[in-house]
Amino acid sequence: MGEYRDRTTGAVMSKEEVKASAPNINPTKVWNNFTFDAYNVDPILPAPKPTDGIGQYQFVARNGVVQDAKDNWVEAWEIRDMFADIEGGKTKAEQEAEYKTQLDTNAASTNRSQRNNLLQETDWWAVSDRTMSSDQTAYRDSLRNLPTHSNWPHLEDGDWPTKP
Repeated sequence: MGEYRDRTTGAVMSKEEVKASAPNINPTKVWNNFTFDAYNVDPILPAPKPTDGIGQYQFVARNGVVQDAKDNWVEAWEIRDMFADIEGGKTKAEQEAEYKTQLDTNAASTNRSQRNNLLQETDWWAVSDRTMSSDQTAYRDSLRNLPTHSNWPHLEDGDWPTKP
């Protein structure tokens, strides 16, 4: 257990902070209910982060602690928006559009690099004294045409051509 809630103030503290707050108490190696009572704290138990209902431009953040149905103190979580309207600045929608554009640009760059590496691995197929099979030609054409794929630039494993 890494965090504790002060029963008097409600402050959340680490074990070291709890010990420092009461230097006259000799801490035991194993913390139990007697130790919690001596320090006047309750342990904060871990709680799972929410995984449902999170939108595309949202994230889960810790939001203090709450008491559960069994009167235990547990981590509290909330879903927050990544962006917000800025007075005199960009709107939330403009920020989201810029972020999406940056993600798309990064994905396209990564995929082009991977595609170029795969083409380079097969360049020897296309030397002048060798004839490529139709499967090899189709594979290289498919690699070159990836930027026109309907999922571009967010390709899935199945969107990549299979090397013959």
